[in-house]
Amino acid sequence: MESKPCRNSLAIKTSHVLPPDTNNHGTLFGGKLMAHIDDVAAIAAVRHARKLVVTASTDSVDFLAPVKEGDSVCVEAFVTWTHTTSMEVFVKAVTENLLTGSRKVCTTAFLTFVAIDDDGKPTSIPKVYPETDQEKKLNESAPERAEQRKKRREHSKEMAATFGTDYPWNQNV
Repeated sequence: MESKPCRNSLAIKTSHVLPPDTNNHGTLFGGKLMAHIDDVAAIAAVRHARKLVVTASTDSVDFLAPVKEGDSVCVEAFVTWTHTTSMEVFVKAVTENLLTGSRKVCTTAFLTFVAIDDDGKPTSIPKVYPETDQEKKLNESAPERAEQRKKRREHSKEMAATFGTDYPWNQNV
């Protein structure tokens, strides 16, 4: 499989924030922004792998600036690092006041996707390589983030085993 540059996976989506997208504060629902992030990141992952993908994890999503009703939100994503069947995707969301042109980064996130075959089994993907200084910085720091994800996943498995599917605090209800 031939390696591909990060830029080949770039996906961009701009949306107008309308009243049904907002909460009682007149700002975009966090879950709506997260849906945009997952959607655009998945497109970037499929562009890289040219295979179906599933979301394996989403690192923390910190809301850095509000996205207000009437603003636009532009979500950009590209693959920064690959393993055998998985890939890390960097996402940046920028809000813009369409009347003034003022723009702010409202969030950044890393998501991990796994490429799957027709039977839903993980399948190999091409390697990715960085070209710009920003891509190189993200690519070089990716193994550390991957190790953090691995530890977090183990902790999540422990929590799942501890709490299971029952609600022990409500057994008498």
